[in-house]
Amino acid sequence: MKTPVHLNALRAFEASARHQSFSMAAAELNVTPAAVGQLVRTLEEWLGTPLFHRTSSGRVRLIPTEAAERALPDIRAGFDRLVLGVERLKEGATSGVLTVTVSPAFAAKWLLPRVDRFQAAWPDTDVRLETSLKPVDFVAQGIDIGVRYGTGTWPGLTAEKLMDEEVYPVCSPALLRQRAIEQPADLAREILIHDLSMAGHAGFPVWDAWLRRAKITDAATTRGMQINNSAAVLQAAAEGQGIALARSVMAREDIASGRLVRLFPEIGFASPLAYFIVYRPECANLPRLVAFRDWLLEEAAGAQAVFSPADNG
Repeated sequence: MKTPVHLNALRAFEASARHQSFSMAAAELNVTPAAVGQLVRTLEEWLGTPLFHRTSSGRVRLIPTEAAERALPDIRAGFDRLVLGVERLKEGATSGVLTVTVSPAFAAKWLLPRVDRFQAAWPDTDVRLETSLKPVDFVAQGIDIGVRYGTGTWPGLTAEKLMDEEVYPVCSPALLRQRAIEQPADLAREILIHDLSMAGHAGFPVWDAWLRRAKITDAATTRGMQINNSAAVLQAAAEGQGIALARSVMAREDIASGRLVRLFPEIGFASPLAYFIVYRPECANLPRLVAFRDWLLEEAAGAQAVFSPADNG
């Protein structure tokens, strides 16, 4: 008997061992207890050894033999690998669900206004967005591809740069009409809005860093409004609640529409962090993933921020 041909017998044996009962195994496998018992006996006959000790105190319980106990971990691991293999077969199709992880702000300010163009080009692929500020486990949570903001290094993931970005102050047109903000030193008397979405992350641009670039040393940067969502930071600025330090990828559409005004464009400050497309290396050639990755790169190329990284030197 070749073991792969008798997967049903192995499945019946594993379920019976886990439940210590043919009846409970049968309920799980949606067959009769007699069918489970026959499958297990067929396996025992082929192996030439019993797989269970049967006890009859109260109800009949199936206790795996010592040899069966030793084999069960490998058999269960084998079934897990088979399930994973079937999922890989599903992944190979262009149709189906593509699970994408991004931050809530990136989804709101960049991806969602564009994703309909991907859906139009790939109508058989359904995009499912998982938004989170924290890195997620791609395997455990079934993630196919994502966009992350950082230095480009995440263990176990391939990272391809999507976009660089610049950082600069923005405010509402109404606030600019009410107040004279003509030079960087004027910011010392304004309410500053702080982005805490990546607080503590090395390299994340903050007000102190921008003001040093502008040679301002007397601004009170420990006070002001503090918000842990980059999209909400821009919303607060658009409502006239203060001056925000904007990330260009997030702020581009608000500036283009006139909801926000960029201050002091002559002061260039490139973020040391960037946006990266991330995915598991073993999934690099999956059709749905390749299609979405290429689409992201095309969109970024068409909408990249107009600034030179050399300005940060």
